[in-house]
This record gives sequence, C-alpha cells and structure tokens, in this order.
Amino acid sequence: MTGTFVRLKLRLIAGSLRGDLVRQLGFGFSVFAAVVCALLGFLLFSLVSLTPDEMALRIGATVFTVAVLGWVVVPLLAFGLDETLDPSRLALFPLTTRQLALGMFAASATGAWPIASLVALFGALVGLSRGIGGVLLGLVAVPLVFALCLVASRLVTTALSGALRSRRGRDMLAVAVVFVVLLTQLPNLLVNRGLPSASMEMFTSAADTLRWTPPGLAAHAIADGGLAGLLDLLILAAVVVLLGWLWIIALRAALVRPDSSNQGGSVRRSRRKGLLPDGKLGAVIAKELKYARREPRGRVAWFTAVAVSGVMLFSFTGQGWGGFGLAIGPAMIAAIMIGVQSANTFGIDGRSLWMNAVAFGTDRDLRTDFAGRQLANFLISGPLLAVVATAGSVLAGNALWAVPATLLAWGMLGVAMGTGSLMSVLSPYTYPERMNAFSGAAPGQGGQAFVAGLGAMAGAGLLVLPVLIPTVFFAQWVSGIAVVYGAAMAWGGRRIASRIGFRRMPELLEAVSRPT
Repeated sequence: MTGTFVRLKLRLIAGSLRGDLVRQLGFGFSVFAAVVCALLGFLLFSLVSLTPDEMALRIGATVFTVAVLGWVVVPLLAFGLDETLDPSRLALFPLTTRQLALGMFAASATGAWPIASLVALFGALVGLSRGIGGVLLGLVAVPLVFALCLVASRLVTTALSGALRSRRGRDMLAVAVVFVVLLTQLPNLLVNRGLPSASMEMFTSAADTLRWTPPGLAAHAIADGGLAGLLDLLILAAVVVLLGWLWIIALRAALVRPDSSNQGGSVRRSRRKGLLPDGKLGAVIAKELKYARREPRGRVAWFTAVAVSGVMLFSFTGQGWGGFGLAIGPAMIAAIMIGVQSANTFGIDGRSLWMNAVAFGTDRDLRTDFAGRQLANFLISGPLLAVVATAGSVLAGNALWAVPATLLAWGMLGVAMGTGSLMSVLSPYTYPERMNAFSGAAPGQGGQAFVAGLGAMAGAGLLVLPVLIPTVFFAQWVSGIAVVYGAAMAWGGRRIASRIGFRRMPELLEAVSRPT
C-alpha cells in the first residue's frame, strides 16, 4: 500500500504536466532549483566543520530546528494547492488509518524538494561529526530528523485541515503567515537599533536553548558520537513515535469530522444601505465591501501593507532617519502596495463577470463600476494610510506632519488606482479558485500578472512625481493639491480603462475565467 501511494504521487505530478508547456518548464525549473539547493545546502552545512566545536554544535542545532519549522510552515501555505495534503480526499477509500498514515508519510517523502532537504541535512555528517562514532550516529540521526520533519508537518496539516478548508481558517492562516514572515526580520531590526554587540550573545543563548529540543538532540548526537549521543537518538526516536501516534489520532478524527467549509453561512442583513448612494454606484460599493469581508486575499494585501510599513518605521528610526521623509515614506509605500492590488480588479469576479458584462450597455456603465470599486477601496484604505502617516509623523518628531503625509498618501493611492484600472483591461488574468490566500495567477498567466503589477507600480511611481517632489523639497502645502491630483488620475484612469474595456469585454471575460 505504501508503494501505491508513492506511485499515485508520481502519477499526480506527471498528470499535471501533461499537455501544458508552461507547467513543464516550471517543473523543470523547480527540479533544477531543488538540485542546486541540495548541493549548496550540503556544502554550507559541511563548512560548519571549520568552526570551533561549540559553535558548530550551535549552528547544527539551529539548522535542524529551522528545517523542522520550515516543514511545518510551508505545507500550510500549500494547503489547497497540493491535493495530497488534505486527508478528507482519502476518506472514502477502503483503507485503515494505519495504511493511510504510512502511505501519506511515504508520499510526503516523494518529490524533488523532500529529497533535496534530506541531502542538505546529510551535510551534518561532515560539519558536525568529529570521528567515526559521530558518522555512524549521523547515519541514523539525519533520517530521524527528516522523519521528524515529515511527521510534524503531517500532524499540523491534518489537525488544521478542517479549519483550513473554511474561510475564517484561511484568514487566520494568512495573517499568521505574514506575522511570521515579519518576525524573521526581527534580528535585522534589532541590529539596526544599535545592538550589534549583543547579536552574537542572543544567537548563543538561543542556540544553547535549542540544544535540548529534539532537533538539537540530533545535532548533539552527531557531535558527541558516544553513549550520550546514543541516548539523544533514543529520545529523538521516542519523540518521532509520539508525534506519529498523535498524527494517527488526528487523522482518524479528520476522516469523520464534518466538513465545515460546505456548511451554509448565515445571511446578514446589510445595514449600509442608508450610507451608500443609490443606483449602480452604491450596488458596486456594497458588493466590493462584502468581497473585502469575505475574500482573504484582499485582507492579506492590506495587512501586509500596514505591517511592512510598521517594519520600515522601526528600521528607519533605528538607523537614525528622521525628518519629513520618515513621515511620508512608509505611508507612500503602503499606498502603492494597496493601490497596485487594483491592477486586476476584475480577477476577483472570475466567471461571474459575465453578469456585469451583460448589464453594461455603454462604457459609462463600466466607468461607474470602476468608480464603485475605487471608492470601496478608499473607504478601507484611507483610514489605514492615515494611521500609518500619523505613526510616522510622531516617530519623526512632528505630529503636524501627519496632515501632509496623509494627503500625499491618499494622492498616491488615487494615482495607483488609476494605473491599476488601466492595467486591469490591458493585462487581465484569472485568480485561481483555490483555498489559499497566497495563490496568484492561474497556470500560464504568471507573466500577465507580473506585467500588470509592474506596469501599475511603475506608472504610479512616475505619475506621482509632479506632486511628490514639490511637497518634499519645496512646500508641504502642495500635499493638498496631491489629493485632487490623485482623484483626477483615478478618474482619468477609469475613464480610459472603461473605453478600452468596453470594447474588449469578451477578451476580458475570457482572461479572468480560465479554468484552474
């Protein structure tokens, strides 16, 4: 049965490549990258032998721990993209839980990247061992660490599979992943805050703590090569068995748990009717606000923009930056990150765009649709940009700068939405219908997504210069003009886009409705 799962995994990979040149090229590049990472990882891990024994042990414990954490986090990002991660797809097969567990474990170890991980980890035999005893224990320790990676990964994805199939679970995952990515910048930020002398002490303290974790026990076993190392391996093997037992329990529960993602949600009565204009404009705004509440990818974009701005504020103040540039820099970055999200404004509609298409009698109707989308975006983004600008101004030492910084950020947002509207009709693409907030374009449309995002960003960056340069170098009162200028650019962008888009509506509908 284990061999059957491995063959099924290989058949899935081969079947996904059949008849699709873009996927074949992407798979070839992925295999090449895996080989390079395997060889480079093995080489770098081997070079640890050039360091003192204590430092080598600390580095080895850290590398093993990072490998385990990576195996836990990365599959969560791929949930909904990789069919083999969801145990519910196997619920109807006449297999025992033990057979499923062994088969899924073997399938997890199948592929270019799992093999690359194993090869890189074997670099510990050269980097950490100091004798034949360390090499012999390493031949057992490295497979045990690899097994720990697989079991921990499967345990987490299986236990969270029910939540990850729901919209709320995907939202929480998206925010958590962005938060984790930002945490990886913490050491760099601490160094920028003037703590270079303490950075080595922090690493030493953290590595000494990791020494007593299961991955750290494997590193110590290879470095020790004696009876103490053998005892470390026995403890590590016990941990792997324990996690495997917990995984089987989670797997058994996941196979009988009701799928909450298929349960109907409650219908909420809209209370915004009196606050929105009547007619098509108000209907479009209400629809976009509902998308913002229900669609994870939109919230990820806003949360990422604000979080990145916060990291920039912390980093710039640590490097001694100040002045008006600190007040407006993070807010401008956040504005362009949010505005560029409108570069594929129809992608979120997908196949349902045909209902809009049949209702558009003239290009003015399409222009009204663009206007509603832009206003809904501003209703959410405007207050967020004001908060970022205020925080930057306070840290820069002058709270009054919050006014011109906010106005300039709003102008930048308007310009970005104008260029985004234009790119929406020039380079549209399909959002994959997948349960993942980080999925981008449909297969084969990655180039179009890149062109749309780059075009909107470059165009917005150039068009904002007439108000950005005078505000920064000459007079801050020009920021008041920036708002009008941004509104004009948004109006001009949607006007041109509506004329082009109305003529290209069949092509636009086809581009955003590709099967995924």
